[in-house]
Amino acid sequence: MNDPVAELVVTIRNGAAAQHQSVSVFHSNLKEAIVAVLKAEGFVNAFEVTGGKIKKLTIHLKYAGKTSVISEIRQISKPGLRRYSPADEIPKVLGGMGVSIVSTSKGVMTGANAQKSNLGGELVCSVW
Repeated sequence: MNDPVAELVVTIRNGAAAQHQSVSVFHSNLKEAIVAVLKAEGFVNAFEVTGGKIKKLTIHLKYAGKTSVISEIRQISKPGLRRYSPADEIPKVLGGMGVSIVSTSKGVMTGANAQKSNLGGELVCSVW
């Protein structure tokens, strides 16, 4: 796949819609960092990296009853149109109810943490 973030976003969205307990994608450091932010914000239960030469990232999805905690996950920056934002212009998702994930020079973090650290970067995706 040419776009690893798109693969991750679509796999999580489809797994949550089908009510799967866990989904797997091929591992990359960017995907692992994004899922670590999702875990820290309470959108997924856990994740693990398995495999030898070819690693897999297994994500355990979180549910409240029978509905997924992730209502929607959308990719913002795409290979054909990269989206960057300075720290003071990072958008809020649903008036603060959701989370924007930003790739900064200090790593992948939420939009709120990037604003507190006065760091801009590439707007990777938004989750609510």
